[in-house]
Amino acid sequence: MAVATLASRVAGFVRILVLAAALGLGTRLLDTYNIANTLPNAVYELVVGGTMASIVIPLLTRAALNESDGGVLYAQKLLSLIVYVLSLVTIVAIVAAPLLIDLYAPAFTPEQRHLAIVFSRYFLPQILFYGVAATASAILNSRGHFGAQAWAPLCNSVIVIAVGLTYAAVGGSTTTTLGTGHLLLLSLGTTAGVLAQMSLVVVSLRRNGFPVRLRLDPRGIAIRRIGKLGLWVLLSVVTTQILVAAATRAASWSGQGGITAFQYANAIYHVPFAVIAISVMTAMLPRLSQYAARGEHQRVVTGLSRAVRTALVVMAPIAAAFVLLGPQIATVLFSHGNSSAETVRVLGLVLAAYGLTLVPFTSYSILQRGLYALQDTRAAALVSAAVAGVGVAGCALAGWLLAPGDIVIGIPLAYAAAYTVGLNLTVLVLRRRLRYIDGKRLARTHVRVAAATLTAAVFAGLAVGGLGPAMDTSPWVEALVTGAVAVLAGAAGYLVAGRILRLAELRHLLNMALPRVRTW
Repeated sequence: MAVATLASRVAGFVRILVLAAALGLGTRLLDTYNIANTLPNAVYELVVGGTMASIVIPLLTRAALNESDGGVLYAQKLLSLIVYVLSLVTIVAIVAAPLLIDLYAPAFTPEQRHLAIVFSRYFLPQILFYGVAATASAILNSRGHFGAQAWAPLCNSVIVIAVGLTYAAVGGSTTTTLGTGHLLLLSLGTTAGVLAQMSLVVVSLRRNGFPVRLRLDPRGIAIRRIGKLGLWVLLSVVTTQILVAAATRAASWSGQGGITAFQYANAIYHVPFAVIAISVMTAMLPRLSQYAARGEHQRVVTGLSRAVRTALVVMAPIAAAFVLLGPQIATVLFSHGNSSAETVRVLGLVLAAYGLTLVPFTSYSILQRGLYALQDTRAAALVSAAVAGVGVAGCALAGWLLAPGDIVIGIPLAYAAAYTVGLNLTVLVLRRRLRYIDGKRLARTHVRVAAATLTAAVFAGLAVGGLGPAMDTSPWVEALVTGAVAVLAGAAGYLVAGRILRLAELRHLLNMALPRVRTW
């Protein structure tokens, strides 16, 4: 799963780079495209996205264990319900597109607003495609199959990369005045990517022996139970989307390129989270749901503790790299094509600030899965509401205290504060529910990882400082060499410190990655 997710994320990364070069990083066109393409994800998450991990997978797992047909009929009815609901939601969202654009980007010019509305009406059918893909993925997950859904986003990215390259090859405009051909290329091509992603997962579901069939009768899928649990999940998703909307609105007030800097830095910061944490959580949730269903709470605690510690030993040095090398990463990735130098600079600072968010966000997300496995959606929702409250307040403070061009840099700092609060609240809730959270081992691992990460930072700083006047070259080459030297030296320092400090989780990961090499 991690390999497939990494390949998909690398392709997603290339997609970002191609679109930045073709549409122009820092241009109004790219800001407009990004906002419109955000809406399908936002609406999908608001309607059903949050229920996939928190309700649907645990219910599918229980149905597979308890029903005579292995939960096949239950899964068919659930998939049918998702199709019917999201078809209606898609139609409503297309009609309401102007209101959605005004909610997320109040600072758009009239020309940007018009183009964003047009884009969004081509993009919003993705809501249905995302829903079908996610439900099919949940069915596969509940049956122990994880590969296809991890590879599926790769198809999406490859198609959009082809669209971006074609757009650049035919001399597409970087302004918000687009011809019909260029508009259709970007809009239909982007939605075709999501359609391909959905198709791959559905085909995989059929190949694994599941009869994909729509059912008209939804009885028997515990709609009332889903609704009862879903009310709290809805609160959780609503508060999360409020935070996203507040952050996006704040970024729009940062001026031209602010939205793109925020969204692209957010995308880069999510790459390690997706490769490591989501892979861990995807494999972990069905198992935790089984343990919780059997009342084996000790095994739930053990699974959560192991997941947090495993993710931590990877995430902490990556977070430090973002903090120290954010500007260099942004320069290497985006300082080319039609990109604005000022937007590249701001993006680097935003990415550096996101480094402070990575560890608390990862641990918070993993521990939240523990609440979902226990089907304590009420506690999860209340914690999410607290996170959103802190985050929205932080975004408001950034807009009040910072200069317009710097508002976007304050957004990830608000996120860091919000997820730190959320992490601590989730720990308290789980300790109350499970009476034990493996706190001593978690604290010991955090201290050791912090010491190893500090050692890595010292190694990286000494190596970069030794370059000195040898770096009298172009900014792009300087950023590339500085980043490469810092990463190599930091990695060496981290491994040395990890061995001295006896980081068992790091040893375990290395032994899995390099089974034929004696790593410790």
